[in-house]
Amino acid sequence: MKVLIVEDEVKLALLIKNGLKGAGFVVEHTVSGAKALELARHEAYDAIVLDIMIPERDGLSVLRLLRKEGIRTPVIIITARDAHEEIVEGLDAGADDYLVKPFFVDVLISRLRAIWRRTTGRGLEILSVCDLRVNLMTREVTRGEQEINLPAREFNLLVFLLRSPGRVWT
Repeated sequence: MKVLIVEDEVKLALLIKNGLKGAGFVVEHTVSGAKALELARHEAYDAIVLDIMIPERDGLSVLRLLRKEGIRTPVIIITARDAHEEIVEGLDAGADDYLVKPFFVDVLISRLRAIWRRTTGRGLEILSVCDLRVNLMTREVTRGEQEINLPAREFNLLVFLLRSPGRVWT
């Protein structure tokens, strides 16, 4: 699962990043709303973890713009704002979940997995062609009985190609 973290608190971002990587996620991080928009428009993410109070463009305006542009990547808002009205505003803006700081990283991981199950319709997604099998949740690739270890970029490219059967790409 490829996740974009948008968080300007460096220590928290590092904690989240390390926790997600330890759980097998591929993680990218940015601190600004403007950069988050750029990345979300040009990269395919399975989920976005989005702080509300970030520089250049606040998280809610980023989320509203993504939804207005038709980008449906699941978003979990993480914020210190815990008022009832703010939670409602975040969810109504298009967030799939809302997590109040401080939180445990394993709770965030569980919520990301829950979003994955809801958006894919199953707990684990397996792509396969002939004897090549790719498990998107565990990021395992096998050909026949042999396991193949791929760097993140090659894994993502393989998934992209498997999801585009019959298409020619330059």
